[in-house]
Amino acid sequence: MANLVERLVPDELWVLFRRVVPPTEVIRPQGGGRRRAGDREALAAIIFVATSGCTWRQLPPVFGPSWQTVYRRFAQWSRARVWARLHRVVLDELGACGELDWSRCAIDSVSLRAAKGPLTGPNPTDHGKMGSKIHLITERNGLPLSLGISGANMHDSQGLEPLVRGIPPIRSRRGPRRRRPGKLHADKGYDYDHLRRWLRKRGIRHRIARKGLESSQRLGRHRWVVERTVSWLAGCRRLHRRYERKPEHFLAFVGIAATLICHRRLTK
Repeated sequence: MANLVERLVPDELWVLFRRVVPPTEVIRPQGGGRRRAGDREALAAIIFVATSGCTWRQLPPVFGPSWQTVYRRFAQWSRARVWARLHRVVLDELGACGELDWSRCAIDSVSLRAAKGPLTGPNPTDHGKMGSKIHLITERNGLPLSLGISGANMHDSQGLEPLVRGIPPIRSRRGPRRRRPGKLHADKGYDYDHLRRWLRKRGIRHRIARKGLESSQRLGRHRWVVERTVSWLAGCRRLHRRYERKPEHFLAFVGIAATLICHRRLTK
């Protein structure tokens, strides 16, 4: 089991995770009872569920903690926004190493089917079936900087402002923290003048495809990286379909997938 846990949660990732996980509460200060399951084993089990796509009940017992314990730990950490904080910590490490290229960023979204629940809606591209949508902004090399979720019936243009505002201040190799792209590339779903004005007001140059003027057959010289990142997210099989009723749990799996993508670049 130790080899499996170390493979899913390498030492470098575990060190970063310990910086953001809330301290353990001592429920039985007088002693007694069963020993609390280790956080590293629980984290490895959560990553296994995210990447394999299995249900919580199908979690193999090889990790040690029961699936109920792993799920409770996942829910607690999701409420504490551990996954968003972990993603930001990994981005800080990448920024300090000079691995983030802010010169050209790209924005896009992807829809997937979902069960009924908050932040779901009829998908206009899937015969009105219920679904959710993942919104993301990536830097020039495709590393996700900002993430969000919504119902599948939410227009892409409505996600631009929240995503740009949601980019955290990230460390740089030199100088102050940065959170503003040099230039933002987007497809025709974001072709609105008020979005262009909003970006210009914040000093962000833009390259947004125009409806009726530019061919939709070409992905673009710079926007293809965000499409590749969407395929990387699909490597987290739990994101092939939204099974979580609670939106914070669905967002947690999106954050886990983004963290794993960024951590792979950090350890190259």
